[in-house]
Amino acid sequence: MVITAVERASGTNNTGLVLPNLAIVRRLEAVGFRAWPAASIQYDGSWQIRLTAGHPSKRLNSVNPLDPADHDGIEVRVERAARRFDSYDRPLVFRQSPLAPPPLESYLDALGWPRFDETIVMTGAINSLDIDHGMDHLPMRDVGRYVDASIAVHGRHQALKPGLTEVLSAIRPPSGLFVLEQEATGPVSTALCVHDNDLAGLFELATRADMRRSGYGRDVVTAALRWARHRGAETAWLQVESANTAAVALYKGLGFGEVYRYAYRQKPGY
Repeated sequence: MVITAVERASGTNNTGLVLPNLAIVRRLEAVGFRAWPAASIQYDGSWQIRLTAGHPSKRLNSVNPLDPADHDGIEVRVERAARRFDSYDRPLVFRQSPLAPPPLESYLDALGWPRFDETIVMTGAINSLDIDHGMDHLPMRDVGRYVDASIAVHGRHQALKPGLTEVLSAIRPPSGLFVLEQEATGPVSTALCVHDNDLAGLFELATRADMRRSGYGRDVVTAALRWARHRGAETAWLQVESANTAAVALYKGLGFGEVYRYAYRQKPGY
């Protein structure tokens, strides 16, 4: 399935804003869950509750409403989700995509829960992307080595190593672990590419802070997508925070286009 510009949009609302195609949103949400698997998944109606004791990622520790029409008993269900998060010693977080019911948004608005970390989901037909430049890099097979490189490039604490290793080891679709290194300085850029049928998802993209704007991010992205194209993937997709303007510009320059956005919501004070 190649997601075209026509498929990305599905009409407009009463403010004139283009609305996302919910069928495409559902598919990308499902693929994203498979590519970044939580340790515990429970459902309250169509609300998917994802919890992972070993890793603090919000995507692994959040409530994900998946049906705009599922909004009965919101107050009781929010409290029920809070108790589940308390059992994991995690703050309750809602991840609000276009699939979230509007009454839930209104309920969280009334409670004063702020929106944060707005994220853009982008796609591109691989054969139309500008990825035929730069050196080819083969994915590595050593998960431990990749995890060490990813932690170093992101500037994260080594305490995250067991949790990240567990997440990567739980990914079921074929995945490529990409690391760009310099002999003198070690790893400078990393990416995870998950090939799920006709889709190739990019995750954990990062370049070391002191090596940014030198082309390493572009090189690791294009190498990963060439690998996915060779495996038969037709559409590439990724998620990037809207505040990361440099990364957004990079992906647009490669030919990616926006499909939809999501944001997180959390009780004030966290």
